[in-house]
Amino acid sequence: MPCDLAAARERLKTVFGYDDFRPGQDEIIAAALAGESVLAVMPTGSGKSMCFQLPAIVENALTVVVSPLIALMRDQVQQMQAVGVSAAALNSQNTSAENARIFEALRAGALNLLYVAPERLLMEGCIEELRLARPRRLAIDEAHCVSEWGHDFRPEYRELGRVASALGAPVIALTATTGRSTRADIVDRLFSAPPRVFLHSFDRPKP
Repeated sequence: MPCDLAAARERLKTVFGYDDFRPGQDEIIAAALAGESVLAVMPTGSGKSMCFQLPAIVENALTVVVSPLIALMRDQVQQMQAVGVSAAALNSQNTSAENARIFEALRAGALNLLYVAPERLLMEGCIEELRLARPRRLAIDEAHCVSEWGHDFRPEYRELGRVASALGAPVIALTATTGRSTRADIVDRLFSAPPRVFLHSFDRPKP
């Protein structure tokens, strides 16, 4: 694992231009690279996305990322492509031609990051396509959407535990929500076994 983290730090510099991790990122990334399932609670602006993007780059393997926000998903795909990382997004705004190109890349093993809207993920045939691609992990962004305790509840998130089981991949769930009831709901709904849980301060890190 130390070697993996050293490789992650090197890619952090060469791909993204950062000299070191933000507080909390290193232990989450190390756990992900070790194949553990993870629940990470980190404040907005603390670099949650790097916790699944960097392992995908280090391992040169597919990570499927579930995100409820199409605009955010498109922004992240553009950011990844701009630094030379193979990334794509499946959502309701895609054309049929775009989806066809994405599935072709998926079947060819040419993607490191595939962002998927939860509604799109649950459409017929999508899980099977992803299962055949043998993703290294399933990343669930805005994981608090699974919980009826929160105002961002999304019914489709309730199905993501089943998706994880079908894919046979470790889960890394990320959220900025800290309520104990919400965390318990996330663990219960998304994980087949207790994950490593990381809780980090809500003091925004300095630049």
